[in-house]
Amino acid sequence: MTHVQRQFEPESVGVELSSAVRVPRSGFKTLRTRQDPWYVRWTLTLAALVILTLLVVVPVICVFHRALENGVGTYWRNLIDDADTRHSILLTLAVAPTAVLLNLIFGVAAAWAIARFRFPGRTALITLIDLPFSVSPVVAGLLFVLIFGQQGYLGTWLREYGVSVLFSAPGLVLATTFVTLPFVARELIPIMEALGPEEEIAAISLGANTWQLFWKITLPNIRWGLLYGVILCNARAMGEFGAVSVLSGHIAGQTDTMPLRVEKAFQEFNIPGAFAVASVLTLLAVATLLLKVGIEEKARQQVEEAKSQAK
Repeated sequence: MTHVQRQFEPESVGVELSSAVRVPRSGFKTLRTRQDPWYVRWTLTLAALVILTLLVVVPVICVFHRALENGVGTYWRNLIDDADTRHSILLTLAVAPTAVLLNLIFGVAAAWAIARFRFPGRTALITLIDLPFSVSPVVAGLLFVLIFGQQGYLGTWLREYGVSVLFSAPGLVLATTFVTLPFVARELIPIMEALGPEEEIAAISLGANTWQLFWKITLPNIRWGLLYGVILCNARAMGEFGAVSVLSGHIAGQTDTMPLRVEKAFQEFNIPGAFAVASVLTLLAVATLLLKVGIEEKARQQVEEAKSQAK
């Protein structure tokens, strides 16, 4: 039995582990993580539950209560029979997936470049990816107006080719893509760094081309983290308000997404209609949360497995 093994035997409790740390003679039970008193644990748990109930559970219940208080028939008519509301739902279901697809392409490319290569400006690229987290969406929308407006740097040039960004679906996609830019890339970068390039180098040495390398090696290794990032990106895209509000012009039946439609219906005192659309957004959020919970554990296990393999 080695010296290190003998140090952790119950009979050898009290043997000096280092010059500063000794194992107490009372046994290994004292080495367990100390717990706070029961009243501290219960107080903190109760406080957390109360706060979550007031800030999350109660508002969600109120949304569905107000949406359905006049009956399912009225709820359905508020969603389907109203042409502006119907258009806002369809527009959101078009804008959000488009933004997610663009972020998926950018996120994979950026994560691959950052994790696999060392180049000048790498730190600056990571900082720029995080920029949408720190910039207000309203400020981002104003920046796009400055660039693509009638007097903007690119607005005049684009109009010569018949391309309009402001007050149109491309502008909504652009604003949503900017706001959700970090989600996929930031989820993939630590996974790809933990995985390392060994498997990819081996595949290249065996004659794999770029597409075979991505589909057969890289994608299977990052699939859960990629899916997790896509889910978060989609959830953020569905609920985006600030940047979209600035670029849309609030044109009913043309550029109103679901969050904008909720605001407009509320301002028009169409309370049941506003809560009906809000309930759809809430259902999408709940579905996203359930998917997130199921995938989050797999993504975490994938990172841990990659780190253990790297060791």
